[in-house]
Amino acid sequence: MSSASEIRIRGARTRDVPQMVALMEPLVARRILLGKDLVDLYAAVPEFLVATDASDAVIGYGAVHVMWEQLGEVRTLGVSDEWLGRGVGHLLLEALERRAVELGLEQLFCLTFETRFFEAHGFAEVGENAELVAADVYAELLRSNDEGVAEFLDLARVKPNTLGNTRMLKHL
Repeated sequence: MSSASEIRIRGARTRDVPQMVALMEPLVARRILLGKDLVDLYAAVPEFLVATDASDAVIGYGAVHVMWEQLGEVRTLGVSDEWLGRGVGHLLLEALERRAVELGLEQLFCLTFETRFFEAHGFAEVGENAELVAADVYAELLRSNDEGVAEFLDLARVKPNTLGNTRMLKHL
């Protein structure tokens, strides 16, 4: 197995998607991640970063998705079981946060079971009925078909997808 010093973070490529899917499958089976259709993963490739080992095999992945002018979401962050506890997730999240800043975002949202991990990176739990955005922005976000936006807004229609997850927010 490669050492942690050989971990590289780079933008995802279309050829990485099959490796990402293989790493996602156990998390989807354990209901830690929602399954994603291949067509959606390929469409989201520009949002993804991957962590690779010395042989360029994908060992982790994560995306930052723009939701509004200053608001984004960390999505689909995961690490290979063999690499858990070796800093891969931390490197990915730090790189995603840098990308978010480059995009002009000031806040990052996530929906997660891994609250301690995200707290260690400055995310804080969002209470129910919290006013996260101005009323006019809320009205615009309601028009979105994006499930992540619905989860951010804590809409009733996505409650079955979010059971046990915690909504968290970080100011960059």
